[in-house]
Amino acid sequence: MYNNKKITILSHLLVWLVLFSMPYILSSGQEQNINRVIAHFWIPFLFYAIIFYLNYFYIIDRFLFTKKNLAFIAINAVMIALFLLVKEQSVSTFFSELQRTPPNTGEGEKGPPFKLFIYMQMLPYIASLLFAIAAKTTKRLTKTEAESKEATNYKLKSELQHLHYQLQPHFFFNSLNNIYSLVDISPEQAKKTIHSLSKLMRYMLYETNLELVSLSKEVDFMKKYIELMQLRVSDKIVINANFPTSETGVQIAPLLFISLIENAFKHGVSATKESQISITMTVENKKVLFLIENNNFPKKTDDKSGSGIGLQNLKKRLELLYPNKHFFETTVKNNYFLVTLEIETA
Repeated sequence: MYNNKKITILSHLLVWLVLFSMPYILSSGQEQNINRVIAHFWIPFLFYAIIFYLNYFYIIDRFLFTKKNLAFIAINAVMIALFLLVKEQSVSTFFSELQRTPPNTGEGEKGPPFKLFIYMQMLPYIASLLFAIAAKTTKRLTKTEAESKEATNYKLKSELQHLHYQLQPHFFFNSLNNIYSLVDISPEQAKKTIHSLSKLMRYMLYETNLELVSLSKEVDFMKKYIELMQLRVSDKIVINANFPTSETGVQIAPLLFISLIENAFKHGVSATKESQISITMTVENKKVLFLIENNNFPKKTDDKSGSGIGLQNLKKRLELLYPNKHFFETTVKNNYFLVTLEIETA
């Protein structure tokens, strides 16, 4: 902010320096009458600057932007008329040798019409006023746009934070349900599951508050979750998981894929039937492709473990984090539930 103000001040000084130097720049080294320069260039330029900065810093905000148009026009008209009068009086009083030739200097010689003379004198003042309006309007629009973007970003961050906090208890609740089912059947496995869950929750609580995390950390988190889920499923369940084995260098928003894996275990596992879950992740040119295929065992309407909060949360987060940079599709084909998620991270 300080640097921007400094640049603005320097640019204004440079512009006025160039304008005040115009008589010498245009004369290309020819001798100049200092009185003529003062009377016809520097005094008018001083008045142009006053018109510009009075409007820029006060009058436009106080009158034009508050819809007091008549007052705005009247104030500027009075100022322009006053400056024209002062300029002409200063020329006639202090620089008498520079007084203009009378409009009628002799037979056959006439000066410019009075109305044209006034118009030509007023034109630079009106130009200064218009420049002030243009500069102030541009600054106001830029500020409004910046404030709008800031408000949008704040809303986005708030919404993402809400979705993030919503995901954590949802994940924890589902994991506790899985542990509960093991307590009576296999206490030892339940203990291992609790220990594994504590590691997962530590990652969720302390390492996912950043906007982006490395994909390798997310992969490690998903592997641990799959290991946790394997403790409670029967031998009839075949789980195939393929993840990138080397560091990809990809940074991604945290916890985008875990809801899909949760969903596969909730809807793709049967206690009595053979079932299969296939999970594949590939990375190419900073584009992450995530595929899941599992048997489709729809939950009963009174079974709240499959409420779908995770998928709804994921869809909303993808819309906010990767607008026009993701593809997400779920389909059911031949009694298999298929998920395709593609994210452009670059």
